[in-house]
Amino acid sequence: MDMIAELSKEFRLNQQHVGNMIALIDDGNTIPFIARYRKEMTGSCDDQVLRELSDRLQYLRNLEKRKEEILESIAVQGKMTDALSLSVQNAKTLAEAEDLYRPYRPKRRTRATIAQEKGLRPLADLIMAQTQRGTTLEKLAAPYVNTEKGVESWEDAVQGAQDILAEEISDDAEMRKKLRQIIRRDGLVVSRAVQENPVYEMYAEYSEPVGKIPSHRILAIDRGEKEECLKVKLELNDAPALAALCDRFVKPGSVTSACVKEAVEDSWKRLIFPSLEREIRNELTQRAAKQAISMFALNLKPLLLQPPVKDKVIMGFDPAYRTGCKIAVVDATGKVLDTTVVYPTPPHKKTEEAKKELKRLIEKHGVTVISIGNGTASKESEIFVAELLRELEAPVSYMVVSEAGASVYSASKLAAAEFPEFDVSLRSAVSIARRLQDPLAELVKIDPKAIGIGQYQHDMPPAELDSALEGVVENCVNSVGVDLNTASVSLLTHISGLNETVAKNVVAYRDDNGPFQNRSQLKKVARLGPKAYEQCAGFLRIPRGKNILDNTSVHPESYDAVTKLLELLGMKPSDLTMQGVGTVSQQIEKIGWKKAAEACGVGIPTLTDIIAELQKPGRDIRDELPPPLLRTDIMSLSDLKAGMELTGTVRNVTDFGAFIDIGVHQDGLVHISQMSDHFIKHPSDLVKVGDVVTVTVLSVEEAKKRISLTMKRTEAQKAKA
Repeated sequence: MDMIAELSKEFRLNQQHVGNMIALIDDGNTIPFIARYRKEMTGSCDDQVLRELSDRLQYLRNLEKRKEEILESIAVQGKMTDALSLSVQNAKTLAEAEDLYRPYRPKRRTRATIAQEKGLRPLADLIMAQTQRGTTLEKLAAPYVNTEKGVESWEDAVQGAQDILAEEISDDAEMRKKLRQIIRRDGLVVSRAVQENPVYEMYAEYSEPVGKIPSHRILAIDRGEKEECLKVKLELNDAPALAALCDRFVKPGSVTSACVKEAVEDSWKRLIFPSLEREIRNELTQRAAKQAISMFALNLKPLLLQPPVKDKVIMGFDPAYRTGCKIAVVDATGKVLDTTVVYPTPPHKKTEEAKKELKRLIEKHGVTVISIGNGTASKESEIFVAELLRELEAPVSYMVVSEAGASVYSASKLAAAEFPEFDVSLRSAVSIARRLQDPLAELVKIDPKAIGIGQYQHDMPPAELDSALEGVVENCVNSVGVDLNTASVSLLTHISGLNETVAKNVVAYRDDNGPFQNRSQLKKVARLGPKAYEQCAGFLRIPRGKNILDNTSVHPESYDAVTKLLELLGMKPSDLTMQGVGTVSQQIEKIGWKKAAEACGVGIPTLTDIIAELQKPGRDIRDELPPPLLRTDIMSLSDLKAGMELTGTVRNVTDFGAFIDIGVHQDGLVHISQMSDHFIKHPSDLVKVGDVVTVTVLSVEEAKKRISLTMKRTEAQKAKA
């Protein structure tokens, strides 16, 4: 297989660019590095396309390897033909290759192999030929009766021959492909309840076409079956499948035709359909898992890239009942200034004492924002904080943040190493404060699966899920860049080209030698070789370094290009400041981009990136996003009425809608049908995690804690607009 040509066709990319991508990947370059610093070679492909191409490349290579194994196995058996060899070589999928190999795959002892051991192969061939006329099946089968081999009668001989034929029919690659298509087109996924469970109430008597069932329902049914609450199967009208099989194998007019038809029916019911049912159900599960993983990754990216609440002293508030609410105050850099425990919630309800203590901390440290975890006792804590803020003279706001994974982090070795003097609960309060302050730096410390977004993440193939999420984390960390002199080991580990060992060495070098003054010092870090330096240097920032370029995403390999650019523009290095040079683009327009790029010795994409950095040195891409929604008031579920218009934050996006935090502790659901007046294919086409949206309450079910919302404008809202 010409993989460059195949990938070029699939991804609709230039063959030269695809060849370059493969060469770069094979040479050990990371996806973030290729996406950012090798744009001329890739045609400016983004990291998502590069990852998909890399995954597809691996699949095709595995396919080629498997096809070689299959060809070798068949050849050893002495059964290879030119036509078979060509068919295997032309197989486009693993399923196609395995179908072709199926008749030659070593089998366990089956009814067919037992029949062959009894010497019934010639009879099977005779029956399948369907050329016999003017005789009877009994006469044809009589010579094969052999009591010593267990063939007691001519009927036994015919049955054994039919077993051989049934297996051969089931192994026919062409028919399996056709029958697979029939099931995909006409089959139904059917579930029935085997025990009552309100979670699976919808699927107690349920059916949906194989080709139309959405991913989230596949995963729900699979889980229900795994928990032994549901019995799940595929159902199909046999007629079209049997008709296709008979057309292929049955030749009318022979005394053996009816016998072949019986073998066909047996093959379909006993071998083919059960096999394809397992295969297609597995296919559905894999498709659903792929979609769920994709959805998880899609949600994770905006969550990690939430705008940080910068330059604020933040109080982290970890709610609880009996054990008290844990409090941690952190400064603008994330340094812990103070901690305490207060008891404003039941059973203690020491509200006034708690207010007094928090007022003291707010005044002492100049707290301007309180970050409240959304776990147990969150609602009571939020009410308490809202009351507290009304009594303060200074302007203080609050935000409820997801504390998913905070307990995982607080009990980890990483947290213990970071805060050895704190108990687990206080570490959690620090994490809650820092999540608002710098979501990316804090969330990378936590296994993405524990962050609480996506659907059915615990049912996903672990390796595939981990790979996808790690890719998202890697992309986000490298897109933002990190401060080389403050970044933690956990953050540095996600930088292109660095592993945990080298990240620890970077921090150790920083501790021993003081802050990095320039990127070149990285070359002195133990085990950080030339390749690792090439991969990581552009993503590491030195805000107060001697060279302003060290605080940008301009790669050291392009520093000479910057010098040439400045000469071309009649500027000096001293003209570069943190305020940026705003007229560069206009000057380049006059010179001409192609001419300027050639003069600098780089391509136009690299020149474009360099100029963007010179205009905004040290920029944070997250600053361009809308800030998080801070609150000063509180509502409860009982306050909600149909028709109320509210502002909320998107917490999670699923295949069927989006969950919105509207400030009542219980997230409301905007079903996909309520997201827009026009058709949308998927909720992610309209919203992403972290978006601030305006919604209207449709209904509230207090007992079930269900809130139905709409993003569609009401007639009154339309009239007002």
